[in-house]
Amino acid sequence: YSVESGKLEEQLDTRGKFTLSLAFSPDGKHLASGAIDGIISIFDMETKKVKHSNNEEHAMPIRSLAFSHDSQKLLTGSDDGHIKLFDVANATLLGTLSGHMSWVLSVAFSPDGEHFASSSSDNSVKIWEISSKQCVHTFTEHTDQVWAVKYNKDGSKLISVSDDECLNIYAIPV
Repeated sequence: YSVESGKLEEQLDTRGKFTLSLAFSPDGKHLASGAIDGIISIFDMETKKVKHSNNEEHAMPIRSLAFSHDSQKLLTGSDDGHIKLFDVANATLLGTLSGHMSWVLSVAFSPDGEHFASSSSDNSVKIWEISSKQCVHTFTEHTDQVWAVKYNKDGSKLISVSDDECLNIYAIPV
């Protein structure tokens, strides 16, 4: 929609799927969408068409998506409790990471591209190392589901927000 006219300018076809999550790649070339049925679509923003679509990786809704800062990788977090790491250019699965005991509600890459954070309805925040695809630390201070995690610009802090009405700030590295 145009902010000035209020009229529709462009619309992307989600193929009738209820979309729960979105992420723009930092280079502006792609938009990823995550649907209620577990389908991940990557749109080419020049053509406005689906470049890749994957309906076999997650069995449940996609709650969160995040592109790496170089736009080369995509993280997905799902109600199936898993996090998937994809190569964007080839739409190939680089790994499945498990460790949360419930829905993965948020994922975020660290600015250095070496780690990412995840949060869950299991009340935890986890820090993962991308090269080993292993969890390197778990924060358990929240007493209710953790809806979002975000790194600050230099990656020295991570913030989480929870239904326990707290915003927790963590010093990174742990």
